[in-house]
Amino acid sequence: MTETRLNDRSIIRLSATDGSEDIRAFLQGLVTQDMTAVAEGAPQWSALLTAQGKVLLDFFLWADGNDILIDCEGDQAGALVKRLKLYRLRRKIDIARDDSLAVHWALDAGDRPVDPRLAGLGHRWLADTDAGEAADEAYRKHRLSLGVTEGAAELGSDKTLWLECNAAELNGVSFTKGCYVGQENTARMNYRQKVNRRLVVVPIAQADEKRQRIAYPDYDLSVEHRRVDDLTALDLPDWLARAL
Repeated sequence: MTETRLNDRSIIRLSATDGSEDIRAFLQGLVTQDMTAVAEGAPQWSALLTAQGKVLLDFFLWADGNDILIDCEGDQAGALVKRLKLYRLRRKIDIARDDSLAVHWALDAGDRPVDPRLAGLGHRWLADTDAGEAADEAYRKHRLSLGVTEGAAELGSDKTLWLECNAAELNGVSFTKGCYVGQENTARMNYRQKVNRRLVVVPIAQADEKRQRIAYPDYDLSVEHRRVDDLTALDLPDWLARAL
């Protein structure tokens, strides 16, 4: 197993520069995931939302002692650092990229952490940047084959409500943690069961260009934002079919 490194991912480290600061408390009021669930070896999928509940950036949260590591798209790392610094205000928290670590992935990697969204996605872990070889293509192809979307190109930025990204079904949101940015509309949609649209991955032959976010011709797949009423004729993955 040598092809494990995801080169299109980056790591952001949040660390306290003063012993009185609590990184988890800082993030608890910002992200969709309950920070108490983020433990050593137990990453959690999460996001920053707009006040209306639309996703801005999605990422994984990792615990590293008192620090929190954020596993995010490399192209979006700068934007995420900038946004977190806006929320930081005068808190004594250092927020910066950590280029000493890389994200790694494999379908079967023994006791490495299982992807928190869906066990079928395989294993995910952090290691040195010089370990392994590029596995981005294999990871993307496998992820899309399971109907799981992620990243700005697929989810959009300020375009899609977080629950429309299948966040509830893929363990990307806590409904018991309390307030965070975008929580009010997200909670209302969940309790009223009013998720009227979904992000889905469909064969190119079934694509609708008006609803398409991005096409992957090499995989014969299209990521689309469709009304739930339009999904009945599609061959959906089991996890999404059960939810609908």
